[in-house]
Amino acid sequence: MFVTDDRVSDDDEFIQILEATLRGGATIVQLREKKLNTKRFYRRAVETKAVCDRYEVPLLVNDRIDIALSVNADGVHLGQSDMPPSVARKLIGDDKIIGWSVGSFEQAEEANGLEVDYLGLSPVFATNTKTLDLEPPLGLEGIEEIRKISGKPLVSIGGIDEGNAAAVIESGSDGIAVISAISRSCDPERTTTNLKEILCRTGSKR
Repeated sequence: MFVTDDRVSDDDEFIQILEATLRGGATIVQLREKKLNTKRFYRRAVETKAVCDRYEVPLLVNDRIDIALSVNADGVHLGQSDMPPSVARKLIGDDKIIGWSVGSFEQAEEANGLEVDYLGLSPVFATNTKTLDLEPPLGLEGIEEIRKISGKPLVSIGGIDEGNAAAVIESGSDGIAVISAISRSCDPERTTTNLKEILCRTGSKR
């Protein structure tokens, strides 16, 4: 999963990075914007959806169910302080994806009873991208412990790059979500391709 970087304010640069990740093989995109007003967020969502549709890649919107509905996104990703998943499900329907951020063993255990399609484990490692309201890093051991008690797909985020992606998958995560390692790369397409190859190679050995 490529999670868009809300530090990229230039629209042209934003689309260039997005398209590079899709050419590189990203299989799902999450639009994350913490700073834009609703009007600009909507415009960026329209553009992002158009690009994702061309590559036939699902688009999720972080937090904002209204934005997701307005562009017919494929789903939403919600945090612990966002709308409850049960209410979100009523709003977006049974055919849409709902991801749910968890940062502790207790939150993951609670999620077993929620109508969510995957868990976003956050943060796995220390990160400068997401700094507010974060639990302590889970580490690889945290992934292993949550894997034991959760039957839902796990997507890990936070400080993941080409150097540690394999270990994340080996620890029990089904996928990874990446922001900085891609958006700050001098070659986002190649970085995405490399990460995907690592995931496919490591996952086939599990």
